[in-house]
Amino acid sequence: MKPEPGLELQGRYQLVERIALGGMGEVWRATDLRSGRAVAAKILRPELAGDEIFLSRLRAEAANSRGLRHPNLAVVLDSGERRGSGWIVMELVQGRALSDILDERGTMAPEEILPILAQVARALQVVHDSGVVHRDIKPSNILINREGLAKLTDFGISMGVNQRPMTATGMVMGTAQYLAPEQAMGNMATPSGDLYALGVIAYEALAGHRPFTGSTQVDIAFAHVNQPVPPLPDHLPPEVREVVMELLSKKPADRPRSARELARRLDRIVVNLPAESWDPRETPTWASTGRTTPVAAPGGGTQETTTDAERTPASAAAVGPREQPTATPSTRTVPAVDRTRAAVAAAPATARASTRHASGKERFGLPAGTIRILVIILILLVLLVTTGTLASAHPGASRSHALVSTTSSKEAL
Repeated sequence: MKPEPGLELQGRYQLVERIALGGMGEVWRATDLRSGRAVAAKILRPELAGDEIFLSRLRAEAANSRGLRHPNLAVVLDSGERRGSGWIVMELVQGRALSDILDERGTMAPEEILPILAQVARALQVVHDSGVVHRDIKPSNILINREGLAKLTDFGISMGVNQRPMTATGMVMGTAQYLAPEQAMGNMATPSGDLYALGVIAYEALAGHRPFTGSTQVDIAFAHVNQPVPPLPDHLPPEVREVVMELLSKKPADRPRSARELARRLDRIVVNLPAESWDPRETPTWASTGRTTPVAAPGGGTQETTTDAERTPASAAAVGPREQPTATPSTRTVPAVDRTRAAVAAAPATARASTRHASGKERFGLPAGTIRILVIILILLVLLVTTGTLASAHPGASRSHALVSTTSSKEAL
């Protein structure tokens, strides 16, 4: 079966145009005739049709990637075979490969490449949790869509759990430039090897070249095993250099324990990177956000100064995109507060108010407790005077009543 425009796969997917060519297959833009959506179809190259080894690899790719769901994975939708050829239908990613971006730009800023690697690491965690090792992590297999979302693709040489090896003993699978040392020695591929490949991508994007080169693929593979990793440029943040060097450790045990741990670590580094744009032709300040730099105080000693990332939006907007900010120390002490405190201390005591509200300590020059006692005593005195008045009024009324009764009796006689 020769792929060509108009060809239908399974009577459902119609080929439109070829968009990529790989070592094992061709990638075509196709239309799903049922839903009308655009999809990508990876078809075995015509010269490999009928080759059972390549057909087996295509089946393994479909099996290892089917069922994997993650925002940073290109979803596999369908697969099939016909006349000695096979295909895989997957999500069509509208964007560019990371390899094209690196070829065009040379280098990428840490705040640009680290979020991409963190996304790929999250996708790899899903892959590893399913028991699959990708084995071919490289920039051309990482697609960046129009929204900046990274998508990991191409499980052509992936290895699944209990999968029968499809390579001869001692044969190495993978791209030499991104091959982990243990895989270059012919050992079994592990998830740690995928993390090593991410370290090579990070090094390439930050330094503008890969850490190891050679005249042949074998020379490059053995350079990963025997040669020390060249240091990254000094202008990069220390935490960025540290995580890349850990990823490129010769021993798998010295690398991050999992892709999830790596993603979280990269996220923390990105959060602490400064907000200003990075220009490789200049030497930027890589002080982390919120940190302070001790400087010599005018009268001796040290004082904390705010970093560039602590500037207010108004002051940050005043610095141009290519202009280096001046190192003007701005102390954390607020002069206005000091002047206010001094004025309060110098104010005369007579100017202060002598009365306060109920929760205060003074009223009319007396403590609040004394005022309460005096009020209680006054209330008691009023009650005593009132009680005495009522008691004296009652006997008088009785004598008057008796007098009236006697007078009435005499008048009756």
